[in-house]
Amino acid sequence: MKKKTVVIVDDHLLFAQSLESLITNLEGYEVLAILKNGKELTQYYLHKRKKPELVLLDVKMPVMDGIQTMQWLKENQPEQKVLALTMEDDEETIIKMLRAGARGYLLKDIHPENFEFAMKMVIEQGFYYSSKIETALKFSEKPDADIIQSLSDKLTDREWTFLKFACSELTYKSIAGEMHLSPKTIENYRESVFKKLQVKTRVGLVIY
Repeated sequence: MKKKTVVIVDDHLLFAQSLESLITNLEGYEVLAILKNGKELTQYYLHKRKKPELVLLDVKMPVMDGIQTMQWLKENQPEQKVLALTMEDDEETIIKMLRAGARGYLLKDIHPENFEFAMKMVIEQGFYYSSKIETALKFSEKPDADIIQSLSDKLTDREWTFLKFACSELTYKSIAGEMHLSPKTIENYRESVFKKLQVKTRVGLVIY
């Protein structure tokens, strides 16, 4: 079975090595490299080493921090899936990382089973966000009436319903069940909403 590949970017070596041990003990995962900061990650790509399916990225690091790294990735490796893994739990940092392109945001005290699920979701579905992230997104920047009206003008009633479900933790399959529609129809709604709102990922919908 082909293993899912991961690169760890964290300046705390003891934590990074422990994380590597945890991941390699999971079925179907391989850690390609442990890097100390974003600068080392940029060099990893420039040397054309094997591109990982997932980057686990700390936020507070010397030389080049997580936000700076995400900004570099957005310009140079826009398809790279990144899952933030950090001790920083303030809403401002969460928003900055997600807006810069992170597909999810985890705290380092996460339970191993939830951590494995989050990695699987980002690799296979393209996103993962917990209830904490939903709370940060909902309360840090509440949309005003003009934004709501703008969305209403752009979207049909069914697209608006889809958008509300898409901003929850439901999978697309579950959304299809909730809306009593086929997965193909949900896929069409997704493509239409992505195009109208000019976003490329499901996290982008939430941030919008």
